[in-house]
Amino acid sequence: MKDFISIIFPRICAGCGNSLWKNEEVICHLCDYHLPRTNFHRDQENPVTITFRGRVHVESAAAYLYFNKGNKVQRLIHQLKYKGRKDIGVFLGNQYGRELIRSPFFKTVDQIIPVPLHKKKLMKRGYNQSEQIALGLSESMKIPVNKHQLIRIKATETQTHKSRFDRVMNVHEIFTVLDPLSLEGKHILLVDDVVTTGATLESCIQNLQNIPGIKISVACLATAVI
Repeated sequence: MKDFISIIFPRICAGCGNSLWKNEEVICHLCDYHLPRTNFHRDQENPVTITFRGRVHVESAAAYLYFNKGNKVQRLIHQLKYKGRKDIGVFLGNQYGRELIRSPFFKTVDQIIPVPLHKKKLMKRGYNQSEQIALGLSESMKIPVNKHQLIRIKATETQTHKSRFDRVMNVHEIFTVLDPLSLEGKHILLVDDVVTTGATLESCIQNLQNIPGIKISVACLATAVI
């Protein structure tokens, strides 16, 4: 039956477009092998962590893949965000979680919180891509996803092509925490799809960091930070 369905609806790799073998999911083994992994989770002094230095405090911060214009990661992120390929986020999040759980910097995480979309964008897109990544992380790390505490209260323009200053102003005071007491003393893993200047994540952290005893770490699927 599966073979018949695959003829009508062929399973193709989200990375290269070639047909997937029976034991392959979402992307083929060749594309998976050649993904530009950062290994930032092994080094606390990595470029993503340094991005937040002097702005907000994070326990640890890392990103799974390098994002460059025209590379395979950009293709995967584009499909995840705009082509309905939620499975890409879950699949890569699951893979990344297997790496993070072995890192001493992420072993004490209590909850995973995806960066939220505004309700208007959520209705238009139908899902939050960061939540899909968080679900994948949750599968492999065995840590619950909390998607109801941090909410976006103001819609913003796209961050693409904005300067660092404009990005910060664009996301200033756009998030809020509904029940801060429930996060007291927790180690939170904040999840986003791509980190560039870190402005959106910084805005989230500013709303979380005053909660007593909270620890905040960051994990992104990809980074443009070198």
